Amino acid sequence: MSPAAKRKIARDTVLEGAVEAARAAAIEAADRESDVGEHLGCVVSEDRLVTHYFGCELKGYGGWRWAVVVARAPRARTATVCEVVLLPGEQALLAPGWLPWADRLRPGDIGPGDVLPFKADDPRLEPGFTATGDEEIDAVAIEELALERARILSKTGRDEAAQRWYDSDRGAATPIAVLSSAPCGECGFLVPLQGALGQVFGVCANQWAPDDGRVVSFDHGCGAHSETDAPQRPSSWPADRPVIDDLTIEVESTTVANEVAVEQED
Repeated sequence: MSPAAKRKIARDTVLEGAVEAARAAAIEAADRESDVGEHLGCVVSEDRLVTHYFGCELKGYGGWRWAVVVARAPRARTATVCEVVLLPGEQALLAPGWLPWADRLRPGDIGPGDVLPFKADDPRLEPGFTATGDEEIDAVAIEELALERARILSKTGRDEAAQRWYDSDRGAATPIAVLSSAPCGECGFLVPLQGALGQVFGVCANQWAPDDGRVVSFDHGCGAHSETDAPQRPSSWPADRPVIDDLTIEVESTTVANEVAVEQED
């Protein structure tokens, strides 16, 4: 430790006694005398530099305090106010740490006219199709697979979307799906998606369904199923014979058996 750090800072009676001057400065900064509370003490920061603390009575600033820094020139007997600030105490209510606008957004926050910032390294996307020059290959990729885009969903993007959709109220674990008579995968109003997501999800096209126009999983369901209360269709597969036939009863006569037993005894 340096000699300067070891040096003990001497108390300054002139600055420590400038309580009223510090209070007047705090009242001037607060605009109202009632916003400045009682004197809480002072701290000697450096030689001829002292900070006075006053309670804060401003509404909404519970736990805060006024800090007034006073100083004086060497051999001077008058305190000069250097700064007046509001500082939070241990119990003060503080605003959350600042976050950029792009990091504060949550799903559903985008409104008319809002534009999200471009992310060049978005892990949910990957480069799309690049023309090869072969008309047949390019026609299949562009016209049938719709890959003529700068970027398309990556595996990460597909997995995140699938998990988010399945965990939502359009998955299999919701009460309406559990109580439904049949899953969406068997409904005539389901329009399956293309690609990998089409193996699990489709779009509901039933105006009476609560999920009309929304993505639903095949094992989701509701009371607006296309086959609700429909008679069971006959199957073209032959019915299997039961292992144990409980429906056939074999009747045996006990009279003949009794007469044979009596004759044998005689």
